[in-house]
Amino acid sequence: MNNILTFEETNLLCIYNKSGNRIEVIEALAKMRGQLSHEEPELRELTDSALSKLRSMTDDEFAALELYPDFDE
Repeated sequence: MNNILTFEETNLLCIYNKSGNRIEVIEALAKMRGQLSHEEPELRELTDSALSKLRSMTDDEFAALELYPDFDE
């Protein structure tokens, strides 16, 4: 995969990855992004970056991700 996920992006995907399905994660993140206020620019940028990377990867690349939260880093 060309676009390696950051630590923050990985944790965001862990939160929204309920089904293990790339398309459903994209839909969940897009829905969440639509509910963000203008007072949350950092989360908006993080979500945009994660969405861009998700959209550019294949389902097989997504399935190979290790999406386990690591909140200690």
